[in-house]
Amino acid sequence: APGRAECGAFPRTAGAAPRLCLPLVLLLLALTPRADSSWWYIGALGARVICDNIPGLVNKQRQLCQRYPDIMQSVGEGAKEWIRECQHQFRHHRWNCSTLDRDHTVFGRVMLRSSREAAFVYAISSAGVVYAITRACSQGDLKVCSCDPLKRGRSKDERGEFDWGGCSDNINYGIRFAKAFVDAKEKKVKDARALMNLHNNRCGRMAVKRFLKLECKCHGVSGSCTLRTCWLAMSDFRKTGDYLRKKYNGAIQVTMNQDGTGFTVANKNFRKPTKTDLVYFENSPDYCVMDKSAGSLGTAGRVCNKVSRGTDGCEVMCCGRGYDTTRVTRVTKCECKFHWCCAVRCKECEDTVDVHTCKAPKRAEWLDQT
Repeated sequence: APGRAECGAFPRTAGAAPRLCLPLVLLLLALTPRADSSWWYIGALGARVICDNIPGLVNKQRQLCQRYPDIMQSVGEGAKEWIRECQHQFRHHRWNCSTLDRDHTVFGRVMLRSSREAAFVYAISSAGVVYAITRACSQGDLKVCSCDPLKRGRSKDERGEFDWGGCSDNINYGIRFAKAFVDAKEKKVKDARALMNLHNNRCGRMAVKRFLKLECKCHGVSGSCTLRTCWLAMSDFRKTGDYLRKKYNGAIQVTMNQDGTGFTVANKNFRKPTKTDLVYFENSPDYCVMDKSAGSLGTAGRVCNKVSRGTDGCEVMCCGRGYDTTRVTRVTKCECKFHWCCAVRCKECEDTVDVHTCKAPKRAEWLDQT
């Protein structure tokens, strides 16, 4: 057709287009990795979880979603919670677990790299599903589960015997559902990245179980503990986040073994990973500048601590580019007093502080990375 754009810059001759265009298209597809949609996006849908409209679900995940819509609501709430926890754990780091608005991949291309950050995100997302479903079971929000039915009768600990009572968190149900739902996508793909994701998913699930604690109520004369009623309860999710953050620090770089069923350490001087260690294949980018191919948002404009020598310090956070200082006035509540009955009245106090933010890279440096 007249005026129609041709493939590439070559003149069109009869029969030439298929030979010229098809290899070019295939080459572009091969060199342009795609950031797949993820079930993580459920957290952005809120109460509007409609299984057929969630991008990135494999058949098994869609079937579970359709069969258990109430559980999917809990998964969505759990997704919000673990993303907040991820952002808390990395709030002082160059990569701060940033999410992309209205993006079905949630984190963008940064998850394409098999890095420490990907290992942590897969672990804490799996942990978040376990936590959310287990909590919903105990609160009576789900029809298919309730308190742990196995915690009945008598048992004992280092303090002696006790009776099971109350509502023990049914974490085994949470783990079973999380495994079935979260692992489904990875089990459809037989490659190294899928094996890495499955390993880190399991680390996350087990991390929640690690922090189950026995809570008891004493019975007897004057509150003596002659009789105890006890139940198992999950700890605050922050403990799981702190634990997985330490595992991120000690994550082990690995390669696939020859038969494709497990891992070998990338450096022979490192110890072999255990079932509780996070594993990764690729080194992380430095996250200093915006790099679309790596999914890095850069640190330009990030707030830094002028006096800190840690990861939140201006020297580290700004990657040696320097920082700008802005004097701002903040209004805070102060001199609060309790007045009978029942109000707390505060004054408003102004506080002037210096806020330091990382400089943007020079234009040429930024262009090299995008």
